[in-house]
Amino acid sequence: MSTIQPVIMTANQEVLVGFYTKLFGAEETFRVPAEGPAFYLGLRIGDTDLGLVAEATPGTGAAPRILLSVAVDDVDETLARVEALGGSVRGGSNEMPWGQRVAHIQDPDGNPVNLTQPIPAQ
Repeated sequence: MSTIQPVIMTANQEVLVGFYTKLFGAEETFRVPAEGPAFYLGLRIGDTDLGLVAEATPGTGAAPRILLSVAVDDVDETLARVEALGGSVRGGSNEMPWGQRVAHIQDPDGNPVNLTQPIPAQ
């Protein structure tokens, strides 16, 4: 269990489950209720937990107030799969001065997500 767990409220729970499962290999770890349509789904991505709460009208703020940053093995390979899974690419990958390759995407609900990969020391 993660000490801090991001939770996304969504009207499109099944779409987001598919996106995070296919893009990052998320695995379902918890479901409420256990049978039928879920109110809450717990997903595990690597060593982190992500929650998805079914909310018919999750609301839309003027600007996002949370950003998910997900470490991947290959930013460019992951970036190439985003749109086919219903997400959108907000910017191509770039090498940052702090030693990461980073790309900016949005999940199918429009939540901002950064893809990050360490740049090997030369």
